Amino acid sequence: MPAWSSSWQLPDQIADVLPSEARHIEELRRLWLDSARSYGYELVMPPLLEHIESLLTGTGEALDLQTFKLVDQLSGRTLGLRADTTPQVARIDAHLLNRSGVTRLCYCGPVLHTRADKPHATREPLQFGAEIYGHAGPEADLEVQMLALQGFKASGIKALSVDMADVRIVASLMAGTNISAKTLSLIHAALAAKDPAELKSLTASVKDMSAASREGLQHLLHLYGDVKVLDEAQKALQPNESMGQALHNLKWLASHVDAFATVTFDLADLRGYAYYSGTRFAIYGHGAELARGGRYDEVGAVFGRNRPAAGFSLDLKELVNALPPRALRAAVRAPWAEDADLSAAIAKLRSTGDTVVCVLPGHEHEVNEFDCDRELIQSNGQWQVAPLARAV
Repeated sequence: MPAWSSSWQLPDQIADVLPSEARHIEELRRLWLDSARSYGYELVMPPLLEHIESLLTGTGEALDLQTFKLVDQLSGRTLGLRADTTPQVARIDAHLLNRSGVTRLCYCGPVLHTRADKPHATREPLQFGAEIYGHAGPEADLEVQMLALQGFKASGIKALSVDMADVRIVASLMAGTNISAKTLSLIHAALAAKDPAELKSLTASVKDMSAASREGLQHLLHLYGDVKVLDEAQKALQPNESMGQALHNLKWLASHVDAFATVTFDLADLRGYAYYSGTRFAIYGHGAELARGGRYDEVGAVFGRNRPAAGFSLDLKELVNALPPRALRAAVRAPWAEDADLSAAIAKLRSTGDTVVCVLPGHEHEVNEFDCDRELIQSNGQWQVAPLARAV
């Protein structure tokens, strides 16, 4: 096989983005950044790579297996290519900005994954995210959810659903037990899989877990559905103060969000349990999960500031795949000529936002990459825009 035949092939789940899709992604990037700015979020641009010990500090440890690593030719130290931007933004808030009040930050840039986080996904997402630091109340959780919902509706997704949970519910049920990290992970997996037999076996192996805690965990397997689930949980779980606050916050959030999206709950869903400290949510539309977010109050602790934080992130490439393709952009077709008046007419159209495609000599009959529905023609010595005659 000739060497050139495979040299241009890209790694698995890495792909070029072609013009139509690239334009759609860029339009969405601008839309989301503008939406975040309208809420008062400031744009930051963390570096794509950092020293590995900095990149995987704190909550970043959970990203170790997802992080590409390489050696810095200058220092000889190991660098990592970011797999998630949130830990970097937490560092900016805690270490560089160090503001005393509420700070709202947003970002949009590529991240790299050693393995795709779901089938058929890219390993090079274009991650948009918004984070709010400094407010412990549920108002911050609501703000990030509303920003996300507004962004999706502006992107063209009208039927949205929000699924919520809170990691404090399970944490409260297992409080005071001496449990290994491995067993804890297996219990979370059994809860996610809704596997009562496996959950019973695992909790039985934890000798100091109370019967009430074991029974409460079994109840969680059935606590999913609409807002009535929260009332059922209140009766079945005998909540302590922490769990009671979690259930109250979920009900309060639902009362504000349900005018904009369908709200559901799955109190056994603990995806990201090592990352989140309170409410977590996922937003769905067009049959796909579009965004994840929640509260992660410990994210800045390793950078010297343990203060409240909430936010969400999404992959704009994945969002584009959930939307219908955009129509070609309308444009004006113009002849090419060394004519000052023509150049002035073209410049004026472009300055007012029109796309003008000049037909280069010898290419008059090629198919346009834009939808040229008008053309510049000379009439009575003046260059004017006229409807383009379509070939029948």
